[in-house]
Amino acid sequence: MSKTVQRVFLLVLDSFGIGAVPDAGMYGDEGSDTFGAVAGHPLFSVPHLRELGLYNIADVTPPGAVPHPAGSFGRFRELARGKDTTTGHWEIAGLVLEHPFPTYPGGFPHEVTGAFEAAVGRGILCNRPYSGTKVIADYGEEHLRTGKLIVYTSADSVFQIAAHESVVDPEELYRICRTARGILTGEHAVGRVIARPFSGEPGQFTRTPRRHDFSLEPVGETMLDRLSGAGLETIGVGKIGDIFAGRGLSSSTPTASNRDGMLLTLDIQRRDFTGLCFVNLVDFDMLYGHRNDTAGYARALGEFDCMLGAFLCGMREGDVLMITADHGCDPSTPSTDHSREAVPMLAYGAPIRAGADLGIRNGFCDIGATVLDLLGVPGGTKGRSFARDILC
Repeated sequence: MSKTVQRVFLLVLDSFGIGAVPDAGMYGDEGSDTFGAVAGHPLFSVPHLRELGLYNIADVTPPGAVPHPAGSFGRFRELARGKDTTTGHWEIAGLVLEHPFPTYPGGFPHEVTGAFEAAVGRGILCNRPYSGTKVIADYGEEHLRTGKLIVYTSADSVFQIAAHESVVDPEELYRICRTARGILTGEHAVGRVIARPFSGEPGQFTRTPRRHDFSLEPVGETMLDRLSGAGLETIGVGKIGDIFAGRGLSSSTPTASNRDGMLLTLDIQRRDFTGLCFVNLVDFDMLYGHRNDTAGYARALGEFDCMLGAFLCGMREGDVLMITADHGCDPSTPSTDHSREAVPMLAYGAPIRAGADLGIRNGFCDIGATVLDLLGVPGGTKGRSFARDILC
């Protein structure tokens, strides 16, 4: 659509929801508000996000709207049923799931676990929804003694396998996960199989940074497919490569932390390329939302905002920055699971109108349609572009 836009940086603040959506009660999430929960903490300070228009978004609970936001802003609701990482990211990229991924509140059936045990030659422990840190505390010692794999799930569509690195080398754990991925098809096609290596002694087990996700390949076309097909660069940072099973990406680099992800994004910003840099910052979700750590979440957003300031200073004339999320994970509720929330959309750059209010929109897929529009690539994915509403 616009020849002035050469690069789009799309940053996903994993789990940074901005308040429950009308159907949140169907998910047990009525009243959830990740932004509201962390904004009330003394450690919360996000001056750059505030200036871009975060507090000006419709129906956010924290007060603090600025009179002249530097960016465009809006409140987006998910169309697909669910509140998981894969569903949210796929919808951001223009792929809206018609049916939710399967979940297993009672654990995986024998047809799955039996086939898995036979294929990998090991028994399993747990096999039910569990907190990732608590499951290794409760089953880690038995795992060390027996060599059985700790298999667990959550409210999301995930098959997670935890193993101590002294018992199962991470590379072997990855092979085991690939085996599980091959078994979990058809009606049991979970969104992700996740390797969860851990280390330490009983009573002091800790998860290592060698987590790896094995996702389903997208079941339809995404903006990444369209962009790469048009010859543009598509750069993934963090979990993006895992979430899209590498498809449609010209390059992808995993990260160890939010800071690592932002440092890599700042490095990419200094390079010359034309296309999309798609970034996932997972610490908000993994380290703080799921652990009900409001203080940690607030602190992490402040640290991101500080690095965001450096990014804003480095933006070029043809750059567009878009900031959003994939779901919520309110750390102040009793639940440790994701929450069904609306997500923010902030857009900024020389080509972007300051203060454009997108209101409330249904469909994360509008984001993907807009990325394609901004970069001049014909659509094909779901979603309605809002490029005309935000371009100068």
